[in-house]
Amino acid sequence: MAARLDRLKKRADFLRVAALRRKWAAPGLILQAAPGTGTELQADSLRVGFTVSKKVGNSVCRNRARRRLKEAVSAVFPANASPGLDYVVIGRRETLERPYSLLLQDLLAALKRVGALQQTPSGATTEPKGEA
Repeated sequence: MAARLDRLKKRADFLRVAALRRKWAAPGLILQAAPGTGTELQADSLRVGFTVSKKVGNSVCRNRARRRLKEAVSAVFPANASPGLDYVVIGRRETLERPYSLLLQDLLAALKRVGALQQTPSGATTEPKGEA
């Protein structure tokens, strides 16, 4: 069952996820995870926030990194991320130049490391569709 992706938009939500300190840094991104709040929480929804700092580059570079992360999350999260958690995906300098297939692998590895990788009934993860 694929979960629905919603967005984290409030600063308080980003700070709450960061405060839990449940994160993993991969070469192409950093993933943080925290249990969702009860008011907006739905059984089949995932809330994801994206952030890219000025260290990555100017606004053109930051927006490109954010778009790449959004595309990677939309390819990986619906089938692989555990619902009921809030996620924050942070872009890094390497996000811009990292091959898309490796960015997808970084995201899967980060989900596994923060303990948010949803297992399919057969026990294997679903491989995302991406370019080679």
